[in-house]
Amino acid sequence: MTTVGIIGAGNIGTALAQAFSGLGYDVVIANSRGPETLQDLVDGLGPSVRAASAQEAAAAGDIAVVTVPLKAIGDLPAAPLAGKIVLDTNNYYVERDGHIAPLDRGETTTSEMVQRRLADAKVVKAFNHIMASQINTDGSPAGAPDRRALGTASDHEDAIALVTEIYDRLGFDTVSLGPLSESWRLERDRPTYVVRQTAGELRDAAARANRLP
Repeated sequence: MTTVGIIGAGNIGTALAQAFSGLGYDVVIANSRGPETLQDLVDGLGPSVRAASAQEAAAAGDIAVVTVPLKAIGDLPAAPLAGKIVLDTNNYYVERDGHIAPLDRGETTTSEMVQRRLADAKVVKAFNHIMASQINTDGSPAGAPDRRALGTASDHEDAIALVTEIYDRLGFDTVSLGPLSESWRLERDRPTYVVRQTAGELRDAAARANRLP
């Protein structure tokens, strides 16, 4: 049985815990306040979901999800994530994270920052441009003409392949934008962000996005 370690138990982390448990994965979820504060959450999600510390969730996961505020990525446990595929849901919110000059200048991306923190992991952008409430409700069968697409980007082909499989099982097509350096095209204030789009529409929106919106 594959285990997913989820670091971050906000709206996206909670929705993904539900999604992965629904797909038959075991889930270990952590937040910054301690596993005892997640008891009601895990009780509501069933026996395949348990709470742990961030270190324990990282170690337990065969794959992992990082869904913490960008300003908190320095606290991510790097060692237990080495060699693993790590789904990064991050976006840059100045009002939450403060100004980060390299992002303001378009010199890097949030996912590249996560990749530098987790240097030995395989970071892949995922689930950052869909509302949490839609992750478990907006999917549709493969081949549906209006099937929603979600984007991804990674420097690792196997990570893109894994996200493509997960998206498909949840009812979404995939648009790969290539390396992490292109992942900004999926972030806040771009035409791809939290808009329901088919694969063709998403590709077009990504292509017309501005680096500094």
